[in-house]
Amino acid sequence: MTQPTHRLSAAVSIAAVFGAAGSAFAQALPSAIVDCASIALDSERLACYDRAAGRAPSATGAEKPASSGVLPSLAERAESAAGALRAPASLIDAAWGFDKGSNPYIIDLYNQNYLLVARYTDHVNTTPFQPLFQAAGKPENLDNTEAKFQISFKLRLWTTEDRRWGVWAAYTQQSQWQVYNGDTSRPFRDTNYMPELFVSYKPDIDLGGGFKWNLLNVGYNHQSNGRSDVLSRSWDRIIATFGFERDNFALLAKAWYAFNYKEDNPNITDYYGYGSLTGIYKWRDNSFSLMARGNLSKGKGAAELTWMSPRLLGPLRLYVQGFTGYGESLIDYNWNQSTIGAGIALNDAL
Repeated sequence: MTQPTHRLSAAVSIAAVFGAAGSAFAQALPSAIVDCASIALDSERLACYDRAAGRAPSATGAEKPASSGVLPSLAERAESAAGALRAPASLIDAAWGFDKGSNPYIIDLYNQNYLLVARYTDHVNTTPFQPLFQAAGKPENLDNTEAKFQISFKLRLWTTEDRRWGVWAAYTQQSQWQVYNGDTSRPFRDTNYMPELFVSYKPDIDLGGGFKWNLLNVGYNHQSNGRSDVLSRSWDRIIATFGFERDNFALLAKAWYAFNYKEDNPNITDYYGYGSLTGIYKWRDNSFSLMARGNLSKGKGAAELTWMSPRLLGPLRLYVQGFTGYGESLIDYNWNQSTIGAGIALNDAL
């Protein structure tokens, strides 16, 4: 037999040996694989495959069981609960769209939007209306209890890519309504209109003690009651707002320069002063606010305390507002009174 014939015989013999071994392996492996594939947990299934392949499993921590996709696993729920306990997002960032992913052209709520179904005053102001009552030949008749409501929204017109700068327009309207006074045809006692235009910036400066300076607004503000003659009230202001926060507490400090007010209410700054401070605190989805303003040199001013409950029906919350001092509305800018009202609200100032 020639040498090529010997090589051919050897190759056939080797192929027969490997074929027999491969056949035996093919018969044993599928059974192990099927057994492993039926294991639900990823970690145990992988360990089974390692054993079938003759490989020692890695000494890693146990993996989380796979979620069914219908109900979250215990581990997923625990992780979600832990996330809920983390520090809350910035109140100012949320209110002013400083997050980089926010819509550049936001239309959003601004000042508090509310309806006081009943608001009572201990000292009703009839003085501005005396000429009207006299001209009509009717006695002065204004109820101590009325309704009061406010609507307020803002629109971002322009912003930078990182959202730290923005140009905003805003509008706020507040009305006092003698809705329970049928003797005088239930008139609106006063309505104040307030358009604004301002530039907003996020300084993002750490002040220490957990406080951060996160808001600076500078702009123009006009406020009037749209009335004429003896009932007319209006003024214009350049206003700067500084916003500071720590966790669930925020402080808004406003300073203003007033002009265009000499004819209607020449001494309005004696009562409103040149600035205000508003503190906002959120606790268990309740919201509390306290505003103070005035003119210290004249000894005149005002304070307003509010409480807003957690959501009760959709976005609606219970709302209570207490006020004392001068200037609850423009018609009352020089009138001292204390009021208390209750109703519903959509939002607070942040």
